[in-house]
Amino acid sequence: MQNQGAKMLRFLAIALMVTIASGIASSQEPAAGTWQKLTHQPTFQTDTALMLTDGTVMMHQYNSGTWWRLTPTLSGSYLNGTWTQTASMQPNYAPLYFASEVLPDGRVLVEGGEYNNLQGVETNLGDIYDPVANAWTAVQPPSGWNTIGDSPAVVLPNGTLTMGQGGQPSTRQVLFNATNLTWSSTGTGKRDGFSEEGLALTPQGLVLTVDCEDGTNSELYTPSSSTWASAGSTIVVLPNSGGLGIVPEMGPLMQRPDGTIVAFGATTHTSIFNTTGGTWTQGPDYPNGDDMADGPASLLPDGNVLVYTSPGVFNGTGSFYEFTTSNTFISAPNTASGSRLQSWEGRLLTIPTGQVLYAAADGNSIDVELYTPTGSPKNAWRPTITSVPSTVTHGNSYTLSGTQLNGLSAANAYGDDAQMATNFPLVVIRNKATKHFFFARTHNFSTMGIATGSATVSTTFDVPTGIETGASTVYVVTNGIPSAGKPITVN
Repeated sequence: MQNQGAKMLRFLAIALMVTIASGIASSQEPAAGTWQKLTHQPTFQTDTALMLTDGTVMMHQYNSGTWWRLTPTLSGSYLNGTWTQTASMQPNYAPLYFASEVLPDGRVLVEGGEYNNLQGVETNLGDIYDPVANAWTAVQPPSGWNTIGDSPAVVLPNGTLTMGQGGQPSTRQVLFNATNLTWSSTGTGKRDGFSEEGLALTPQGLVLTVDCEDGTNSELYTPSSSTWASAGSTIVVLPNSGGLGIVPEMGPLMQRPDGTIVAFGATTHTSIFNTTGGTWTQGPDYPNGDDMADGPASLLPDGNVLVYTSPGVFNGTGSFYEFTTSNTFISAPNTASGSRLQSWEGRLLTIPTGQVLYAAADGNSIDVELYTPTGSPKNAWRPTITSVPSTVTHGNSYTLSGTQLNGLSAANAYGDDAQMATNFPLVVIRNKATKHFFFARTHNFSTMGIATGSATVSTTFDVPTGIETGASTVYVVTNGIPSAGKPITVN
């Protein structure tokens, strides 16, 4: 039920406005959302997508060193957005199934690849992308790492990326120095190798993983001590059996606003970790014998998780569900290509509108669609702006402060083959006269931690040189959830 007299700006793509619920909970599960194909389909075969801090979507071209950017319209529509090609990566680097994350300075780090030029070499090549300069710079691998492959990675609350060595039974783990592009060793006490595992940030600033080679064991990494310790049994077996000489697969780990992390298994099972109590509870099994032996998940603004599944470990064809806040699966409609692909052949990304972008990633299909959910976020989940200049000038940089600017979750997960977290603030300025939206590129986040509560955090934002001047409204959007607006004048 919604209070019609207490409406705020709707989803960004539909003019960046959201309807605020009155706080009266519905007694029924919300209906699933709907899919729409992008008006301008890409001309290339798609793969992993990441959200850049200027509001554009950066999309990898399958099995290549080429990337593209999807730019929304001035009305805030990604559905009608346009594609432009970016600079290419270093020669001979065409990765597939790799580590990738957006760093606090707005650059994008891409590391390794299970395949390079479709050769299964577990490459140790890496590149870092500067979106302002539109340029890639080669990154040397960690010392002694002849392979990186499809390694799991996550950005810690202090802004440092950590990566475990995948592609082989290895417990080696490193930290990335984004200033001088070097690596240092970290992590002791890991009970099994990182291969096929995913990493999830907790509200406490720890990193959770489900072991793929150690039964039902899970582990937590403490950055301050650089140590791993058991996080207890997941109760049910989540990694699949793997097979002779093959490391078992695992599904995504998804943080939720209530402080729990859902571990979506590569078996038919799920399990839920309470980050406050440090305990596991068995979750529901997937419907129809489905599983997520590799597969994408994205958090929706209402706290549900959109997942793409398929049955029998790389068999059958895919189905979408929303995993609800009450821990049930409800069926969601399929995309044009989703009904003939499998879970590992799709990618999902939460975008500022509160919608989720889907991209086929099988190397043959061209199908990019947007999922529009029906639910709304709780007011307590919204970022807030506590301090921002009342007047800004185009081309200049400013500081915005507030609470929960990084959201309550990384919002997007796949596992070791792809990472595309969006736990960082986007700043949007809307001109009052034209109603046009302009993203102000953000960087220098004071934290990359999630669920920071009432603590004041901040970001730098760059006012675009081409922005329209005059009376405007500024918003922060994180994981598809916008703040209330603040008046601002653009000179």
